[in-house]
Amino acid sequence: MVAEVPGVAGVSVVIADDELLIREALRAVFEAEGDFTVVGAAATVDEAVALIEHHRPEVAVVDVRMPAGGGAEVARRVAGLGTRLVAFSAYDDAGHRRRMREAGVGEYVLKGMPNAEIVAAVRRAVAAGRLS
Repeated sequence: MVAEVPGVAGVSVVIADDELLIREALRAVFEAEGDFTVVGAAATVDEAVALIEHHRPEVAVVDVRMPAGGGAEVARRVAGLGTRLVAFSAYDDAGHRRRMREAGVGEYVLKGMPNAEIVAAVRRAVAAGRLS
């Protein structure tokens, strides 16, 4: 289980996507919920890993395809830190889903899904990481 991030109200989130527009849109979606706090946004795998290692957020939403490895590489590099990962992708194919699942990512959502479905997937990932 990930401990609460000091000074952060609600669920702490890191966003990782190589497109600025996507990062900004996801930030707006989560902040509008009221119980999420985006603690960082990354454009690369290395930035995502650094933010997750530094902030130890409850959840990270990671693009499946980014330069230098994408979401599966992020998942491998932060394994064991307790952060739940949600894959965020434009690709709805079995190969991408399998690679993310094998890397330890529990949820897979598609870009273009309604915001409510994206938020629900993140909530499921967070709930899966909490002790009952």
